[in-house]
Amino acid sequence: MGSVRIGVAYSDRDCLMANPLETVQAGSQAADRVAELICTYEAVEVIIGLPCTLKGRGSDSVTKAVEFADALSTALEQRGARPIPFRFADERLTTVIAKQALRTSGRNQKKGRAVIDQIAATAILQHWLDSRSRYLAQQSTTERSIDTHE
Repeated sequence: MGSVRIGVAYSDRDCLMANPLETVQAGSQAADRVAELICTYEAVEVIIGLPCTLKGRGSDSVTKAVEFADALSTALEQRGARPIPFRFADERLTTVIAKQALRTSGRNQKKGRAVIDQIAATAILQHWLDSRSRYLAQQSTTERSIDTHE
């Protein structure tokens, strides 16, 4: 969740692969634009990057991310969208990872600023999807283990 730009990513219907979508300018219209994207892509869940410090502490940016989530919820309500869950995910170092990926691809960092935010959003979402997948696999294994002991 950037103070200048907000990267937006989405996943496939199977929740396996995150993809970059758009970079939205932060500001008074950002929540409306992201709400429009959520409705257009029929999102069933929203993952918002939480900009904690390297020590895992909150900052002013964390407060801004929570305020953005509130504004986004209001924007979705105003559109008549059905309620969907919002989740917060750690976004530490995702911009660094995005800049490295951009540099590795040979693209100019100045020209790629908007792309950096999309790459960072994709990294946040992909990490969340991978964590979710591992959790579900672990739950499935636990359930099978319980079933075989009955």
